[in-house]
Amino acid sequence: MKPLEDINVAILSEDGFEESELTSPKEMLESNGANVTIVSPRKGKIRSWKDDNWNMELAVDKQVQQTGADEYDALLIPGGVANPDLLRVNEDTVAFVSNFFEAGKPIASICHGPQVLIETGALNGRMMTSFPSIKTDLKNAGAQWIDKSVVVDAGLVTSRSPEDLDDFNAKMIEEFAEGVHENQKTI
Repeated sequence: MKPLEDINVAILSEDGFEESELTSPKEMLESNGANVTIVSPRKGKIRSWKDDNWNMELAVDKQVQQTGADEYDALLIPGGVANPDLLRVNEDTVAFVSNFFEAGKPIASICHGPQVLIETGALNGRMMTSFPSIKTDLKNAGAQWIDKSVVVDAGLVTSRSPEDLDDFNAKMIEEFAEGVHENQKTI
């Protein structure tokens, strides 16, 4: 049996996601048995950003307005500069992410992706990492920022950049397999 068999994972994204930060974890999740759903406030397709250009298009499986955290066991938020900025200003998206925190469900986010987590108000006292340019934003949201390839805090997995994907993917699989983390319920 694969470690994530029968686990439903939402990948929350918008246009401008960093391609490798979505595709690499998605492949790892699926190869470990997870059922993966691409969730977005956008209808149709979302576009990746790779090497300073728009690149692949990815079909959206469900709009965030038509689904809820109760349908999933875990959440992945990839980075990219545009992606989290578009997500964090959408009230439905912020509510969707907040519900994962409230339920203690594992969340993984890489690079600029944690900007979305800031909007939930659930980061006070959490140990995290990210792309260095959003370090101050996370600290201002109450997080304890640590410069490591991957940081895990009670089901919350964060990482700095595509260079850390191997470490990020391994910890994401581990935390998603563990399931609900009672001490993650911080809201």
